[in-house]
Amino acid sequence: MIEVDNLHKYFGDAHVLDGITTSFEKGKTNLIIGQSGSGKTVFMKCLLGLLVPDKGTISYDGRRFAELTLDERRSLRQEMGMVFQGSALFDSMTVEGNVMFPLEMFTDQSRSEMEDRVNFVLKRVNLIDAHKKFPSEISGGMQKRVAIARAIVMNPKYLFCDEPNSGLDPNTAIIIDNLIQEITKEYDIITVINSHDMNSVMEIGEKIIFLRNGIKEWEGTNQEIFKTDNEAITNFVYSSELYKKVRQVYISESD
Repeated sequence: MIEVDNLHKYFGDAHVLDGITTSFEKGKTNLIIGQSGSGKTVFMKCLLGLLVPDKGTISYDGRRFAELTLDERRSLRQEMGMVFQGSALFDSMTVEGNVMFPLEMFTDQSRSEMEDRVNFVLKRVNLIDAHKKFPSEISGGMQKRVAIARAIVMNPKYLFCDEPNSGLDPNTAIIIDNLIQEITKEYDIITVINSHDMNSVMEIGEKIIFLRNGIKEWEGTNQEIFKTDNEAITNFVYSSELYKKVRQVYISESD
């Protein structure tokens, strides 16, 4: 479990994160949502250890990040997988090379062991014949799957995804959502997703945290969104056509 207690972050006079307390459990897809400037990206960077909070604590399965030595922090970061918004693949490397990169950097595995692991994760994300292709030769959806394969190649305990559906068509976005959720449950990992995609919220939002002006305004599940009377969250999500349709169905069934 990742536990966040009274987290604060300042940039000069700007109070970007204001007393956030929450937790993220294994085997669940946890979504962080909010408008631009709400603090989502800063929050995720704190969770990744890229930014140091000015106050409060973040614990990973009982390990407080602030109390870890440099070696312990490096070890913890190797337990984290990251899917970047733009996939962030190396253009000069093949699909196989991109996925193998973390293994080459952080393990002492033999070449055959690395190849076996790369083959396994590429098969898991349904990319069987793309090993020798370059990122420019595959679709955006395939690039996302390569990014997911690279993120899980080290068997992470914690998977972080920054806008994983950015730039994808709706059908491909659903495929990526389902893949992330399947991997989360299959490997019993903690997955945290920054998203503005309300389709993702409705489909895989097992826990949703809504940030507003650096404050945790609301948290709950994708089912509880329909029951809340919190005006800020309903105003935020009500612009989604999917939300309108699903909410109407929910209200009808409740009646």
